[in-house]
Amino acid sequence: MDSPAVSVKNLTLRYGDTLALNDLSFDVPHGELLGFIGPDGAGKTTLFRVLTTLLVPTHGSAQVDGLDVVKDYRQIRNNIGYMPGRFSLYQDLSVEENLTFFATIFGTTIRENYDLIKDIYSQIEPFKNRKAGQLSGGMKQKLALSCALIHKPGILFLDEPTTGVDAVSRREFWEMLKRLQAGDITILVSTPYMDEAVLCDRVALIQNGRIMKITTPANVIASYPYSLFSVKADDIYGLLKALRDYPGIHRADAFGQTVHLSFNKDEFREAALLDYLKEKGIEPAGIREIKATIEDCFMDLMGKEEG
Repeated sequence: MDSPAVSVKNLTLRYGDTLALNDLSFDVPHGELLGFIGPDGAGKTTLFRVLTTLLVPTHGSAQVDGLDVVKDYRQIRNNIGYMPGRFSLYQDLSVEENLTFFATIFGTTIRENYDLIKDIYSQIEPFKNRKAGQLSGGMKQKLALSCALIHKPGILFLDEPTTGVDAVSRREFWEMLKRLQAGDITILVSTPYMDEAVLCDRVALIQNGRIMKITTPANVIASYPYSLFSVKADDIYGLLKALRDYPGIHRADAFGQTVHLSFNKDEFREAALLDYLKEKGIEPAGIREIKATIEDCFMDLMGKEEG
């Protein structure tokens, strides 16, 4: 059996008294698109910095393409592509100059590997003489991805690549990732956006430096054990406060202009809930049963982790 593209065993990293990564263990097979889903501060960036050899773990081990992240860091850096969360290219260099620079570092040229990046780079090539600092968010994203790919890496690490980018650019970016995956590139991507989780082969739900669950998006949703309802009212804050005090509920969480309310199976009584809200002076605009999303599952797991 082939060794995994990435293998992590009991990985721990401390910053002084802060436990940034807490005993992580997982494998990523070749060709998989694995998403790390979690809020800011969950440990996603720290994990990627360890796997890309920028940080040394306190305990445990990690291998990337069969190479140890501590002992073999130079070779790993030649074999992977890394796109950090913050735009890190040279703002005063043009699009073409940035790409040429990164190609030269890895001993190649734009011409030699153009086929690998043409679907992405062709969209910004008309602006190749524009300084990187003058690009839009979506164009910066495409340039950074082109630079990460120019040396034909087998494994790609993308740390929150769509943060701060408009919805259209986000969708285009994920379409590009799927095309890259079809070209047999293993992709690890982190994101705070729960709607991107369903686009991954598997997701790792991470919080406080721990992986709470790692499985397919479908399995995450299928494992949600509660009855879930969406409740609307004009006073969303008052509604949320009242629902959190309602006896017998499992959770109540704000989702935009609605509250998601969960109960143990078969314990929901609509008439009793309406009477309770009426006593609180709240007139709900509607109550309906809904299917759980990845975000509902994450909120539930996070609550159990904190409890």
